[in-house]
Amino acid sequence: MKAISYRRYGGPEILEYGERPEPKVGPDSVLIRVKAAAVNPVDWKAQAGYLEPVLDAVFPVIPGWDVAGVVEQPGPAVTEFRPGDEVIGYVREDFLSRGTCAEYVAAPIRTLARKPRNLSFTQAAGIPLAGLTAYQCLVRALRVGEGDTVLVHAAAGGVGSMAVQLARHMGARVIGTAGERNHEYLRALGAEPTVYGDGLADRVRALAPNGVDAVLDLVGGDALAVSSELLAPEGRLASIADPAVLGLGGRYVFVRPDPDDLQDLTDLAERGALGVEVSAVFPLQKTADAQRLSMEGHVRGKIAITVD
Repeated sequence: MKAISYRRYGGPEILEYGERPEPKVGPDSVLIRVKAAAVNPVDWKAQAGYLEPVLDAVFPVIPGWDVAGVVEQPGPAVTEFRPGDEVIGYVREDFLSRGTCAEYVAAPIRTLARKPRNLSFTQAAGIPLAGLTAYQCLVRALRVGEGDTVLVHAAAGGVGSMAVQLARHMGARVIGTAGERNHEYLRALGAEPTVYGDGLADRVRALAPNGVDAVLDLVGGDALAVSSELLAPEGRLASIADPAVLGLGGRYVFVRPDPDDLQDLTDLAERGALGVEVSAVFPLQKTADAQRLSMEGHVRGKIAITVD
């Protein structure tokens, strides 16, 4: 099969496009013919070796954890899916090796759910990692509910845009930080936009004088430090970007595959409560260019990889 792979840690320049063996299908996995994948910052961070303390790399590594595609072959123990089923998945295992930037991927069923019928494969591939991250942060770490005021940092990005939509669906008021060029986009999602950077605390206090009930930090550093000052009494704080949140009494979240959560996201997408903004699409052989765009750090929504 055709795939993108790398044989050592490094940047986009180490990616190779060529033939790799088709993956074997374990008892609790299915073979998926990949229609689309998505690029996330964690892809190039893992590729650079940043996750080496927690994830071994079995070289050569095929990058990518997000997938949308069609089931080709269920494993012998699988009863949940049949050939021809359209699925999405957050195909993360406890090591780096068998990713989704390929014509085929063998995915454990614990990583999969049915693809939303109303989304294209390109759109659907943007849901799993970003959607699960936002969902698990809002539901479990922050316990967002009706009437809460939620501050989302980097609200126009992949995770941020999902978080805005999900929090609004939960009945929360959302304040989102983003560059001015993305403010109309955030308004369309239902958020009240504000510029990040110097003076952020004053701008948020002007919008929420009594503080915010929950903060979802997707940036870390100064944004996280400011966030702790903006919480209302009993306010909750979570970060996916900076473990220093633990010292501030908040939660550090590392997203995990969960088929029930993923199915909830599919259901929300089909009900029109969750959409996917795809800002750029690259063919599989141009995955390095997709990573370079992601590394610029100003992407609205998601970057997709299509597999022909």
